[in-house]
Amino acid sequence: MSESIMLDKSKELAISIIELCKEIMNDRREYILTKQLIRSGTSVGANIHEAQYAQSRADLISKLSIALKECFESEYWLELLYKTKYITDEKVYKKFLNNYGRVRRMLIASITTNKKIREKEMKREERWHW
Repeated sequence: MSESIMLDKSKELAISIIELCKEIMNDRREYILTKQLIRSGTSVGANIHEAQYAQSRADLISKLSIALKECFESEYWLELLYKTKYITDEKVYKKFLNNYGRVRRMLIASITTNKKIREKEMKREERWHW
């Protein structure tokens, strides 16, 4: 999966999360959970962006793995906001979960692919070491 597609999707998602959280903060005066969601929700794209400039394949995998963890964390905060009725529209909640699921699947595929490539690179290097 192309990192640029992942980056675009995660950036769109981050913007949507910021808009959702602004709405919740303004309408319902909830700040703690929304700040957590903004942090994790924007961190997904930030780590994918940073991964584009990784110093090594291991660094790339590390950044993508952090983005994956932030994806899971964002889903957690969304669930809390939904179950505590700060997000009242089930369609909105499910849309965000689906979008995070899409990014999560892209991240998992990219991490898996890069781990396989790293293993091949390591085997190739082993052949040349005496």
